[in-house]
Amino acid sequence: MPSSRSVRALTVALLAVLPGALLPATAAQAASRTVQGGRLDWGIKSSFQSYVTGPIAHGSWSLTGGAATVGRSQFRFHSATGSYDPASGDLRAGFSGGVHFVGHRQADGGNELDLTISRPTVRISGGTGTLYADMASRTRGSGRVTSSSQVPLATLGLSGIDMKGGSTPVGLTGVPATLTSQGASAFAGYYAAGTPLDPVSLSVDTTAPAPAKPSNSPSPSPSAVKKKETAGRVEDAAVDWGVRRTFREYVTGSVGRGGWTLAGGAQDGGAVFRFPRGEGTYDAVKHTLDAGFAGSVRFTGADGLDLELAAFTARVASGRGTLLADVTRGGSTDEAVPLVTFAAGDLEPEDGLAVLTEAPSTLTAEGAEAFGSLYKAGTAMDPVSLAVAVDARAELPALPDPGSAAEPSGATATRPAATPAAQPVAAESGPRTSLLVGGGAALTAALAAVLYAARRRRAARNT
Repeated sequence: MPSSRSVRALTVALLAVLPGALLPATAAQAASRTVQGGRLDWGIKSSFQSYVTGPIAHGSWSLTGGAATVGRSQFRFHSATGSYDPASGDLRAGFSGGVHFVGHRQADGGNELDLTISRPTVRISGGTGTLYADMASRTRGSGRVTSSSQVPLATLGLSGIDMKGGSTPVGLTGVPATLTSQGASAFAGYYAAGTPLDPVSLSVDTTAPAPAKPSNSPSPSPSAVKKKETAGRVEDAAVDWGVRRTFREYVTGSVGRGGWTLAGGAQDGGAVFRFPRGEGTYDAVKHTLDAGFAGSVRFTGADGLDLELAAFTARVASGRGTLLADVTRGGSTDEAVPLVTFAAGDLEPEDGLAVLTEAPSTLTAEGAEAFGSLYKAGTAMDPVSLAVAVDARAELPALPDPGSAAEPSGATATRPAATPAAQPVAAESGPRTSLLVGGGAALTAALAAVLYAARRRRAARNT
């Protein structure tokens, strides 16, 4: 029977040859790869969340920029961009989205605790890692508000992790994070440098850099754009709406034990659903819109929940908007139900594109009935985002991209009751940290067999 030392030696040997066996050693493989798509899951500090929402601070937190929630007490930041070098293991991945904490409400209506953390970026080089983020905070005591871009917020514990040789996706699970001195200052003095933060997990897609393609299309003249914008024709449009974060958590939680299914072209962006291919009319002078969108979302649960929202329509006039949908519940369908209202402003086009970003929405009386009176009329629902192209060359904003490992593929995507945690396929390091690299199925299987046999022997000795 081989000793634990020999098992470890064999494991190291397998890991040492794995990167070279994944793909032929070509210059293209060694070249730095582009990070495009992916997510970072991080609770920042769970005890801080509890403090903010607890009986002392009496506060709350909200999500911005398409951030979502996942698992217990974790925030999901999306749409990774950056680079990864398989030869050196260097990684730079920046993510979108933010979290805004408020608490200790004051007599003037402000909050003594006011902290926003957004756009986290992970940089790994030479075996060390740092998590940066944009920080805006109100200092305790003085009340002075400071904002800083890309503060080195936390150091990452990468001991035992070899970042070299990955393909796609490249990921880390449960990496220890420790507050830096700069992070402590930006954290408004709530914690001292060296304080452990929640562990960090990420998964990013990587591709070989695509060659730049020169654009030979002449820019449209201002008069041509103006003509398009006042013509009243919608070239393309999309509406993004997550319904309500706590409703999604209820559906997938211990009570609902369900999930949702998207169909008809609807897309899942983590915190929002996108209903695309908008058609209708838009008046750039009166700032009015009447557009219908493709796609549907159906929520089901073990508690008997079965609710489908389809054929969404957005109507905007006089600075106010209404989002309508066909509602199917209990086998019957009500058409064009006004679900929520929202402030739409002027919805003014710029460069052929009129955009409304994260407008707060409020449930209507009809919407409350659609949800089976689970919420009262006037309840705050998820914000509404609209993008309307009145020029055929205008591109709609990108949907939040949590990466290929976060969502199932296919034209119809189904969110399971609980998103499974990413599993290591090449290496393990410590009880909570792992590096994911793509490929190498045969060596991965051999390594898994070695580790499995070792665990069985240890378990037998401890029985």
